[in-house]
Amino acid sequence: MLKIRVIPTLLWKDYGLVKGVSFDSWRRVGSVLPAIKVYNRREVDEMILVDVIANSSHDVFDIDSLEDFSQDCFVPLTVGGGISNASEVQNFLRAGADKISINTAAYDRPELITEIAKIHGSQCVVSSIDVRNLSDGRWSCFSHSGTLQTNKCVAEWAKELEDRGAGEILITSIDNDGTMNGYDLPLIETVSSSVDIPVIASGGAGCYQDMIDAVQKSGASAVAAASIFHFTEQTPKEAKIAMSQAGILIRENYLDDSLSNNDR
Repeated sequence: MLKIRVIPTLLWKDYGLVKGVSFDSWRRVGSVLPAIKVYNRREVDEMILVDVIANSSHDVFDIDSLEDFSQDCFVPLTVGGGISNASEVQNFLRAGADKISINTAAYDRPELITEIAKIHGSQCVVSSIDVRNLSDGRWSCFSHSGTLQTNKCVAEWAKELEDRGAGEILITSIDNDGTMNGYDLPLIETVSSSVDIPVIASGGAGCYQDMIDAVQKSGASAVAAASIFHFTEQTPKEAKIAMSQAGILIRENYLDDSLSNNDR
């Protein structure tokens, strides 16, 4: 059985970290490198770093900055934002990324997922799906940082991405993003039941119980979060402990740490 992961998400915009609600990322929350160092001390399983304007500005992800960030990141690092061809991926991996997140480019050219997987392996490819709940109750996938509706059915699109070689699915509810009102559990369950690869739940975590529910009720293999760690005193380490106490399999080293230490 896979051990469940807690993964902080870092949204990078114009050389700083940002966060907002429903993908309206306007609030500055610090710098990338200090955040990475803090998360290292809190013993996270992985980190996700996304350039939220790369796909709209057509700028190339700053590889030099990535090299600096990766030197201080001691866990697997997933990087996304503006990647549009397989030849770019090698530069990201050489700069220190462990996995590549693909979203917008996959809608334009789905075979990109296969090309990257064939060269670097499926374990390198995280297919990101951003979803809004429409007025008629349907879920629809959106590209370009949640601004362009694609009319893709989320279950069918997730399955296609798996078939094309994706190693994981990162599913984000745009409506719940930044609200800290909980994940969209039916959405996560729909995707988890549609694929056989790990599904990372994202968008809406506000407490440890939300993370527990995403795993136990909806079948998530990992939980990603940002606002809960930026704007509350809750930490990834305590999240792992709470999940373990709820019967979820995690890495054992978290159980040995005292909640009274300085990482609270």
